[in-house]
Amino acid sequence: MRDATPIGGAPGVPPDPPDSATAVVDARGVVTGWSVGAERLLGYPRHEALGSPAGHLIASGEGSGDGLAALSESGTTAVLRHRDGRPVEVRVRAYPSVDHEGRAQRLLVVTPPEQPSPALVTADEAFAQCRLPLMVYDPALRAVRASAGAVRELGLREERMCGRRVTDILPAHLCHRVEDGMARVLVTGEPEQFHVRGSARPDAPERVWSVTVAPIVTPAGQIRHAEVSALDVTEQYLARERLALLNDISARVGSTLDVMRTAQEMADVTVERLADFVTIDLLDSLFRGVEPKPSATGMVPLRRAGQRSVLPGAPEALIQPGDVDDYPESAPPVRCMATGRSSLHGAQDESIRDWQRADPDRAGVVSRLGIHSIMVVPLRARGITLGVAVLVRHRREDPFTHDDLLLAEEIAARTAVAVDNARRYTLERGTALALQRSLLPSRPAAQQAVEVAHRYRPARTRAGLGGDWFDVIPLSGARVALVVGDVVGHGLRASATMGRLRTAVRTLADVELPADELLTHLDDLVTLLAAEEDGTADHEPDPEVPTSLIATCLYVVYDPVSRRCTAASAGHPPPAVVRPEGAAEFVDVPPGPPLGVGGLPFETAEWELPPDSLLALYTDGLVQDTAHDLGSGLEQLLQCLGHAGSRPLETVCDELIRTLLPASPQDDVALLLARTRMLDADRVATWDLPSDPALVADARARVLARLEAWGLREAAFVAELVVSELVTNAIRYGQPPIRLRLIRGTTLICEVSDGSGTAPHLRRARTYDEGGRGLLLIAQLARRWGTRHHAGGKTIWAEIELTERDR
Repeated sequence: MRDATPIGGAPGVPPDPPDSATAVVDARGVVTGWSVGAERLLGYPRHEALGSPAGHLIASGEGSGDGLAALSESGTTAVLRHRDGRPVEVRVRAYPSVDHEGRAQRLLVVTPPEQPSPALVTADEAFAQCRLPLMVYDPALRAVRASAGAVRELGLREERMCGRRVTDILPAHLCHRVEDGMARVLVTGEPEQFHVRGSARPDAPERVWSVTVAPIVTPAGQIRHAEVSALDVTEQYLARERLALLNDISARVGSTLDVMRTAQEMADVTVERLADFVTIDLLDSLFRGVEPKPSATGMVPLRRAGQRSVLPGAPEALIQPGDVDDYPESAPPVRCMATGRSSLHGAQDESIRDWQRADPDRAGVVSRLGIHSIMVVPLRARGITLGVAVLVRHRREDPFTHDDLLLAEEIAARTAVAVDNARRYTLERGTALALQRSLLPSRPAAQQAVEVAHRYRPARTRAGLGGDWFDVIPLSGARVALVVGDVVGHGLRASATMGRLRTAVRTLADVELPADELLTHLDDLVTLLAAEEDGTADHEPDPEVPTSLIATCLYVVYDPVSRRCTAASAGHPPPAVVRPEGAAEFVDVPPGPPLGVGGLPFETAEWELPPDSLLALYTDGLVQDTAHDLGSGLEQLLQCLGHAGSRPLETVCDELIRTLLPASPQDDVALLLARTRMLDADRVATWDLPSDPALVADARARVLARLEAWGLREAAFVAELVVSELVTNAIRYGQPPIRLRLIRGTTLICEVSDGSGTAPHLRRARTYDEGGRGLLLIAQLARRWGTRHHAGGKTIWAEIELTERDR
């Protein structure tokens, strides 16, 4: 475009906005200049526009080239023709100028027509029409302005609110927090934000508001007023509250594998946050771990597993946890159990009124406490309805909503899974416990050597029961074997192994093996069992279950005649001894390797015990737990035993369990206490016999005389036959020295010892045999008989039954 200087204007300064379309027209009306803006506005490129008459740019009917003379600096509205033929309404200003040669020309400036400016909205109008609850308070905490949203929510006109304090406008439970916030903001100048919950007016529902209190300052920075705005965040708040409740349900419900505790945890978490009173009733069979079955009658017996109320003492409850409640057939809980569907009720619903008519006691509670909203929700797991939860409201005025019902269903579903896990654990643990109890002695065998008391406490962990065991085994010669053992690990495998080992110990004890030899044979058995398990394993091992078969065992034999104890240990904690006039101490029994390890021999320890001494055998679960380590546990054991004195053994057992065990032991515990007895000298008779068959009659005479002195005339015939046979065999087949001993206890024990290690065998004599009938005769007449070996030879013994009067 050519340079143009407007007449009377400053050179180079455009009189209009720089983005206007401009053109230069000479005195003949020919276009001599064409800007990019003109090309953009009318579509004519520069090479087409230059040299063409300007009149061609004017739409028909709007004038011609002579019409350009009417254009002026003030601006004229014109209709130009676009290159594509459409009209373009513009405003044209014409400025006279000259070109570089001094010839007259005009500068045309074309702009779109000016649009009328919209009317401005005042700040007062914007505030008055604000839909958000917004109020302004002066330094005296009196209302100055109120928005339309505040008028709507508070139900008061702005004129009535102005000049009044918050305490005169808002309910009492909301006003104090808002007013305290304004007082702080007017002092500090720092805005505050907090949540309040309640109704803005008596007839409005309860809501949650996010309240912001901010200062209004002058340009000089002086705090003049306080602005209070409120945003209804009820839905967001309730959604977060529901998520938090579900999170707590997942974290806190099912913390233990106990049905009652699991149900009570649901009630504890739900009350106050969702309901005012909650009850959880479960089918009675769940508490025994039995699979629930539908009821054949209309009445459904449910056991109260948990309940919680916002009121002290739970006045809404008619029964206590653990009691059984029979719901009538018309009650919503019964329909809930039958259909597996939840329901939402008001106090005036027909179903609730039918329930009240059938159950007057509950009707009285509903009327007295003003219960107005009820939810009945089933507890279902694996497609089985396990119980029902009833949630009610009476203190909170707002009723349950459909969203509350969905939340309660989710809570009940999660609780039901935990309850079912607890039920299944109860069933499995009951089965394992029944197995273990069947493998343990129900009561110690009768014997006269010691007075015994025992305790067995299974572990309260998810790992299951362990393999601890104890036993009291009567031996020949009025002796007794005290056994305590522990199979490493938990579960049915440990319990089954324990039963096999206990049976093996009784079998080996019955053949009168010494303590060290018995443990050697038991070690071989454990090694064999481990090899069998390795050979039959057809599945991947559980990393949490020990794969090796290891056990510990302590075997103690006490003889009430000699008052001596013999013990051997296979990796087991040592026995504790309390003598009548001494402190408690541990016996130094050589600790052999645990059973199943092998490689080292077992050794025995012998010591003498006076009568009324106390022996304590136990497993490591008694002295080692999370509450204390092994060293402190052993020390506490000695302290408790030191105060045992002559107290009953049952009392001592209870005190040890109460002192040393936590509420939920992590390992099984077996405890066996034995107070020693001594057979008086007048109850034992011993004779050394020469190896002469002619003196058998003399031995019979001595026995008869002693039985006469003991007043055992009825046992004399059998005793004479048994002594005659045993002494004859010892003289004929044994070696000196020969010794005859009678022991009077609950039975009459006849023992004949000799220096030979050859044991007799029972056999059936043929018709014409002259011998071989002696042991058969003894087996028929005696209660039991047997042979035991010792370092000096062997002893053949027989027990003769005594009458009740002679014992």
